[in-house]
Amino acid sequence: MAISSTKVIPSTSAIPEHVAIIMDGNGRWASQRFLPRTAGHAKGVQSVRSAVETCGNAGVRYLTLFAFSSENWRRPADEVSLLMRLFVQALEREVSRLQDQGVRLRVVGDLSPFEPKLQELILQAQDSTSQNDALHLTIAANYGGRWDILQATRRMLVAHPELAAHPDQLDEQQLSSYLSMSWAPEPDLFIRTGGEQRISNFLIWQLAYTELFFTECYWPDFGSAELHQAFEWYSTRERRFGRTSAQVHGLAKT
Repeated sequence: MAISSTKVIPSTSAIPEHVAIIMDGNGRWASQRFLPRTAGHAKGVQSVRSAVETCGNAGVRYLTLFAFSSENWRRPADEVSLLMRLFVQALEREVSRLQDQGVRLRVVGDLSPFEPKLQELILQAQDSTSQNDALHLTIAANYGGRWDILQATRRMLVAHPELAAHPDQLDEQQLSSYLSMSWAPEPDLFIRTGGEQRISNFLIWQLAYTELFFTECYWPDFGSAELHQAFEWYSTRERRFGRTSAQVHGLAKT
């Protein structure tokens, strides 16, 4: 179980250990080209392949992609349907590629609304890649940060009903162990493409000390060069975790 950055100062390096990405701008990319929004989502799958390969080659250990939020159900029905079909197609076509690259796949979120075929493909993909360790790829699907905290609280109270009568015994580490990504370190670098500058209910517990990188580039145009630019920006950040700059540099010299 990963340790919270609000409790322990994590080790850092020039390359982030964990990268989290909101893949935004697919629809606008398509609209600028007088294409249906769905064409942008289809093109965005290529950027997913590029991100997986680039992160693996760069030494990133964890890559988390926000594919479908719990709020995305509000989108037009045909777009939601297309996104579900793309998810199925990606699982059918990409798992062998992930195997070849040593990538372990996990999907987090409330999967119960998905059709049985998609749920089964997710389980099969997770099982078939479970022994891989080169890169840990997580797809957040029907995920929301508030949902994550709520489901963690419910699971914790089921496991430890005594906490309802003794809330003073609850600590941050105990609750975080029930979050959907409790096995992964907190993200070092968050990237959002498409020009928006908000986290949109994504990993709101885990992003407490994450470096936030926003770019105008739409996700279908976000390739290896753009990802390396984000890595270069990250390498210039001074990650203090509550300390002063003098303390950080003093510790770096010891």
